[in-house]
Amino acid sequence: MLARRTLARAPPALSGTAPGNARNMATLREIELRLKSVKNIEKITKSMQMIASTKLAKAQRAMVAGKQYGVANSEVFAHSTSPSSTSNKLFIVISSDKGLCGGIHSSVTKATRRAFAGATDSPLLNEDKKAVDIDSASPIMVIGDKSKAQLSRSMSGNMRMTFNQIGRDVPTFADAAGVTDLVIKSGVPHDSVVIVYNKFVSAISYEPAAIEVRGEAGLKESEGFKAYEMEDDFTKDLAEFSLANAIYSALVEAHACEISARRNAMDNASKNAKDMIGSLQMQYNRGRQAAITNELVDIITGASAL
Repeated sequence: MLARRTLARAPPALSGTAPGNARNMATLREIELRLKSVKNIEKITKSMQMIASTKLAKAQRAMVAGKQYGVANSEVFAHSTSPSSTSNKLFIVISSDKGLCGGIHSSVTKATRRAFAGATDSPLLNEDKKAVDIDSASPIMVIGDKSKAQLSRSMSGNMRMTFNQIGRDVPTFADAAGVTDLVIKSGVPHDSVVIVYNKFVSAISYEPAAIEVRGEAGLKESEGFKAYEMEDDFTKDLAEFSLANAIYSALVEAHACEISARRNAMDNASKNAKDMIGSLQMQYNRGRQAAITNELVDIITGASAL
């Protein structure tokens, strides 16, 4: 009976219940830890924004130089080949292995999905602003792990080959030549190659686009090349070189879009972290003032009771 009365009269700290001040202090501690973590995140996003801003100028210079390869290809095929047919198209989707750059990888993925699904409201457009005719069974090759993971969930039957560790820094022509060599050695039959990539519009915007390059068989059948006598290996070498040029042009432009998108994404993340820090700081100050007020009330009440 005495033990029961002792337990009944035990103070709140021994009976398992915490006083109101302890509950407030725990809340303040949680806010303080969260505030510290958000400040650390802000430091990281600001650092990544500065790095992306530094890399953007280099990426844009490489893009301007690399786009000349694509311009030369367009002039050759515009004056020497007939319109491409809809059969045996091979699609190469260009993304990268890195994230934290907004929806730039989803841009080419969604454009590819919609084009293969037959959507007419937003078709893939080539460099001449014409829609690319697509067969739903066309093979796909992907450069970059990001679009690979997205496309493999819904279009695994079309996937033939994937590439990674390409364009970790500014892409080079050697990277494009290596991809071209593997595409040719893969043995996937095609008359033309459609390269889907992000087109650089400005420092804050980009859009999915496509480059279509004729293959060896397509060059041999075109009226422009039939008018001349050429060696047997000429069309093969020209097709390989043209594909490497187009891939290189698309790689450097997609890389510039990625760096620009990462800078914008980190800028937005830093602003959001700054707003969150302000909100948490105000919440912490209010909680701290309330705790101090409660302690003063307890002190004054105790003094008055004495």
